[in-house]
Amino acid sequence: MKEEGTILVTGATGKQGGAVARELLARGYSVRAMTRKPQGEEAQVLAQLGAEIVRGDLDDAASLAEAVKGVWGTFAVQNTWEAGVEREEEQGKRFARVARDAGVRHYLYSSVGSAHRGTGIPHFENKWRIEETVRSLDFPSYTILRPVFFMENFLLPQNKAGLAEGKLMMALEPATVLQMIAVEDIGKYGAWAFENHEALNGRAIDIASDAKTMPETAEILSAAAGWKIEFVRASIEEVRRYSEDYALMLEWFDAVGYDADIPATSRESGIRPTPLAEWAAKVDWPGETGRSQAGSKRTLQETAPR
Repeated sequence: MKEEGTILVTGATGKQGGAVARELLARGYSVRAMTRKPQGEEAQVLAQLGAEIVRGDLDDAASLAEAVKGVWGTFAVQNTWEAGVEREEEQGKRFARVARDAGVRHYLYSSVGSAHRGTGIPHFENKWRIEETVRSLDFPSYTILRPVFFMENFLLPQNKAGLAEGKLMMALEPATVLQMIAVEDIGKYGAWAFENHEALNGRAIDIASDAKTMPETAEILSAAAGWKIEFVRASIEEVRRYSEDYALMLEWFDAVGYDADIPATSRESGIRPTPLAEWAAKVDWPGETGRSQAGSKRTLQETAPR
């Protein structure tokens, strides 16, 4: 597939886009990394790995048309928590249409786990509508990946601060099993989707790496970090004061939850999912000084995105 042509990766300096770009570059593919800040540190790291860096803004159709010019495939991702639900939907539909007009041969869209299940969660429902737009555009081939909750969310500054104080705070029932994914695995699934674009044409695949309750998660993080971390159930009403959307998601986790078939997808793709314990063991956990500094800045864990 390396002879097919260049792959444009949106969100290349973010979590998902960055993981896909790095995985493709490691496999020797020609990657064009799109970012709003071509001179930024993250972009320059990708450039050193061999990526072509281009400026593109999901709110600017002209910049998208320029960025996507001449590419064979694209990886498309948007960020609800940065753009908002309505704007993210506009961005997702805009980029899909620009890519189709530019003659992109394979379109890979990153949605969200269970987007198709009528969850009622605003930032799940808007991704479903973007999926529908992608399906309607008659790309020569397309694939949709639906990742679940990111393990990396535990390392966001506000969450890491709570962990430094020995508290994993989330407004979930202790018995709720939450499927989660290591972002590195999203990169692997992205490369798999491009390499198998003919076989996976028209597919929408929910992807996850592991599934744990929050008490189990706290125990795993304790072992990796080297200090005791306990699960503390936060108030859903506190979460709702910050974000109705996020509160609805957590309530849905308790009532329904993701349903990615981890073993089946692993068998089909040949990708070994990263267990939470393995992911946590790779984290550069802070020493006592770092813990003290982080703990002094603790805020509600629920400000984390999916």
